[in-house]
Amino acid sequence: MNQTDLIAAVAERAGLSKADAGKALEALVGTITDSLKQGDEVRISGFGTFGVSERGERQGRNPQTGEPITIGASKSAKFTAGKAVKEALNGD
Repeated sequence: MNQTDLIAAVAERAGLSKADAGKALEALVGTITDSLKQGDEVRISGFGTFGVSERGERQGRNPQTGEPITIGASKSAKFTAGKAVKEALNGD
């Protein structure tokens, strides 16, 4: 499912226009992104938790030359599914 499909599905389920559903989705994604940038977790009851995972600096190799390189530290978004989502996926 891509973003357009998601907007159409949300619009149909919530009885909204596609434009309003698109605005709501953009607002949700923007709010989650802003919270993660500030280092906060976002918990959606019954769905899951969005958080930030920090990766430390590490050594790697250039695959073309085999030369050692340093890969810098970085942050990444992570999602942990909630109990209801896990149960729905596993048929419990």
